[in-house]
Amino acid sequence: MTSNAGDPLPSWNDGAARRAILDFVAGATRNGGPQFVPPEERIAVFDNDGTLWAEKPMYFQLLFVLDRIRALAPHHPEWRDTEPFKSVLAGNIAGVAASGEHGAMVLLAATHAGMTTEEFSAIVRDWMSAARHPATGKPYNGMTYVPMQELMQHLRANGFKTYIVSGGGQEFMRPWVEAAYGVPPEHVVGSYVDLKFEVRDGTPVLLKVPSIGLVDDHAGKPVGIQRFIGRRPVFAFGNSDGDFEMLQWTTAGEGARFGAILHHTDDKREFAYDRDSKVGKLDKALDAANDNGWVVVDMAQDWKRVFADAATD
Repeated sequence: MTSNAGDPLPSWNDGAARRAILDFVAGATRNGGPQFVPPEERIAVFDNDGTLWAEKPMYFQLLFVLDRIRALAPHHPEWRDTEPFKSVLAGNIAGVAASGEHGAMVLLAATHAGMTTEEFSAIVRDWMSAARHPATGKPYNGMTYVPMQELMQHLRANGFKTYIVSGGGQEFMRPWVEAAYGVPPEHVVGSYVDLKFEVRDGTPVLLKVPSIGLVDDHAGKPVGIQRFIGRRPVFAFGNSDGDFEMLQWTTAGEGARFGAILHHTDDKREFAYDRDSKVGKLDKALDAANDNGWVVVDMAQDWKRVFADAATD
């Protein structure tokens, strides 16, 4: 995590986006002012993939799934001739994609279900410590965005509660987000499979079962916010059309509201993509930003640096 002594957003260039963030926070915390937000209502929500950390060449949880299939394959010789496992083991990502939603469910069941929550958390922590990004060679927690860490710190320093509201797996994120972002596991809202309580050898456990409880993406995000947070946020930050409804829900409320979109424009320090991307597509939300008053943060222009391994990129 970074220090915000003096300048609360040192990795941000001075510009309209930075000023809009600082002005909102100043107004929200100015007691008696027209934009004042009572402390109990200072709820800020952030998407994760593509907003707090990178999401190319594919969502990192999918890379985790593929690695888990390869690790488990020696115990499942039948997978060599069974799709979508066969495509995973052959490195045929197009074949994996062709298996569609059913194939995704099969892979998730094989890698996410049938174990306790503690067992799954340990697997995720081990993977995060050992796995490396295929393009940069960095550990995945080295692909988090320093400017967003600074922003979350600044909000918390001003009485905001910060939550992650992501299409990614809730139990996949909870083991590592506190160290990465300062967000405790109880402030993580994500997609999840159902859980079942059991007593194993006299010890109570929660078992992950292969049925979907919530897909926390698109319209699922406001549902997840209400179910787990119970207050409409006043601040929302996303990066794709999957965040459109979360931004709508947040900024449609009364009083001071802030919505922002991270636009991936930097192909030198990260990746440049928007409307035609299969991962993190930004089309509908980008078109709607101006009419809704959402701030569009241009990564190439608004950030002095992206990742923690360089003072300025």
